[in-house]
Amino acid sequence: MRPNSLKSKIPFFLFLTLPLLFAELGYPQEAEVAKYPSRSITFIVPVPPGGGTDLSIRVIAKEAEKFLGQPIVILNKPGGALTIGVAAIATAKPDGYTIGYAGGPPLFLTPFLEKVPYNPLKDLQPIMQFGGFNFGVVVKADSPFKSFKDLITHARQNPRKVTYGTSGTNSLQHLTMELIAKKEEIQITHIPFRGTPETQVALLGGHILAALGDFNYSLLEAGQIRLLLLLREEVSAEYPGVPILKDLGYDYPYPMLLNVFGPKGIPEGIVKKIEEAFTRAMKQPAFINGMKELRLPMVYRGSKELGDYIANNYKFFEKLLKEMGLIN
Repeated sequence: MRPNSLKSKIPFFLFLTLPLLFAELGYPQEAEVAKYPSRSITFIVPVPPGGGTDLSIRVIAKEAEKFLGQPIVILNKPGGALTIGVAAIATAKPDGYTIGYAGGPPLFLTPFLEKVPYNPLKDLQPIMQFGGFNFGVVVKADSPFKSFKDLITHARQNPRKVTYGTSGTNSLQHLTMELIAKKEEIQITHIPFRGTPETQVALLGGHILAALGDFNYSLLEAGQIRLLLLLREEVSAEYPGVPILKDLGYDYPYPMLLNVFGPKGIPEGIVKKIEEAFTRAMKQPAFINGMKELRLPMVYRGSKELGDYIANNYKFFEKLLKEMGLIN
């Protein structure tokens, strides 16, 4: 068919209206982006209210809504090791009016170990990261272990005699300690508990030699426990004298992060608006002071950087869990 033969079969007026038609098809999304947000935004938090995670989100959301011009309503959806709330984010309408927090375990561990109704890489849109956590290895204050190297040396000299507690089998703390044990070629004994409070009680009662995970700041400041190692990827401004993983030669990720996610499919322009509002919120005195009071570190990653970080860690833990024989 000759190039002009198609034109001869279509009325001339249609050629005049086709550009308008295609422009009209793209208009609804552009209009939605332009007027966003025109109503309140729901922020899903997959943990109960009152803890550090919940409070940090409330602090930054209060500042971010000033730049968005609409209220941000916090909706707590705890349960299922955070997967219930994360699934609610992933399955929400991708219009920017439902966003939320997705923690490390429901992004990097649970999807491999259990059946969940979402895929972290395919169903979630990273928007930004605003903080992290101070997880660590602690011992009693009267413990003979003055450093983490002391603990490793004792474990090497006394196979299986070093007992450590975490918040559960296959938790991030458990996997990290097992990686360290493998690198150091030592044998240690893991004792799982149902959470940080139980682990702390066992530590103070002398039932375990070390505890891994979140630690009680008041006990640390009162001199009842000693912090040997921070399970973090970034140097700590809060505890400058305490080594992080890399300082001791452990180049392992520890992706416990405070962040903002949405469902996949949110228009790029809306993602940018949300990212910009929360990024500006990080610079506000109320947020900075709030994080200091909560003793939580401020860590920033934009949408693109956070997306790359999530993808890299997802692959890392998939490979690790396969090597440990936990998944096929």
